[in-house]
Amino acid sequence: MARALRCAEKGLLTAHPNPRVGAVVVRDGRVLGEGFHQRTGGPHAEVEAVAAANGDVTGASVYCTMEPCSFEGRTPSCAQMLIDHGISQLVYGMEDPHPKNRGRGFSMLRAAGVEVIGPILEESARRLNPGHIKRYETGVPYVRLKLASSLDGRTALASGKSQWVTGDSARRDVQRLRARSGAILTGVGTVNADDPSLKVRVSELDSPYASISAEVTRTIAVVDSWGRMSPNAALCNDPSLIHYSQHPGNLAIKGQSIEAPLVNRRVDLQWVLSDLAGRDCHEVLAECGSTLAGALVASCLADEIVLYLAPKLMGQDARPLLDIAKIDSMQAVKSWQLEDVRQVGQDLRLTMLPPIDS
Repeated sequence: MARALRCAEKGLLTAHPNPRVGAVVVRDGRVLGEGFHQRTGGPHAEVEAVAAANGDVTGASVYCTMEPCSFEGRTPSCAQMLIDHGISQLVYGMEDPHPKNRGRGFSMLRAAGVEVIGPILEESARRLNPGHIKRYETGVPYVRLKLASSLDGRTALASGKSQWVTGDSARRDVQRLRARSGAILTGVGTVNADDPSLKVRVSELDSPYASISAEVTRTIAVVDSWGRMSPNAALCNDPSLIHYSQHPGNLAIKGQSIEAPLVNRRVDLQWVLSDLAGRDCHEVLAECGSTLAGALVASCLADEIVLYLAPKLMGQDARPLLDIAKIDSMQAVKSWQLEDVRQVGQDLRLTMLPPIDS
């Protein structure tokens, strides 16, 4: 199963909107073949693994990180394919939360006389697909909030300029966060101040599948409550743009303008995330300023924070990391769970999960 998980990781930056899945075929203690799901519309991991074994898998065991699909979508049912090839055992990492599956693949296999064993290394299997899981379990995507700040907690100068707080290595690292996401979410303030493209830059993506990843369509979502986005912004010419605003018709863009409901005079972020989930954006990367970042945290909509901390001091007039409401006591201060810390170039990358009681 550990080997199947390593196979699945190969699709981390390319499989969107499908889950990352790996499979290994074993018979008499010998690996016959292995595979992973590379891109939507392409062969699933089980199909790749069986093909790598030249189709000779009669009586074999298949280790698969996620339940084989029971239904026919862009590709035929993998559960039926495994049955037709005569496997004797399936060992799985996790059940597929997709409403068309959810145990049906296992039921098909058991009904055909295939032994089904699992879950095995379930937590590792789930970590590969936080967006797929959250979308089908809750109806909203997994939101990863990317932040970059100086040592004194500043993200931009008083003018709003933030290029560049962190170093080149950290910025290259962010490309992987973009590449694994189905949508990039930002606010109108960031668009007007920095005029970003928010595209995956192939030259900075350290992956053997960089060119494939760059071909994957990713939504760029801009939250603009009162229609302040500059008509000269580069994103206006991007067909992948979705402009969420109370005044969607005021801006000429190549993408889509959508009228979004307001909550407290701001675009309803829960509504936006539900809309993105309906567009198969299962993992959303928020790259934004302090206002939108603060709103995501305050609304408990951020599932993960990735903070790049630069060894710089920007001064008291520079802009803060998060715009959140005043906290009057230390008892009300919540501690995020530190999941990972590592050095990226001259910067630190801190990965944090929400407080347990949030």
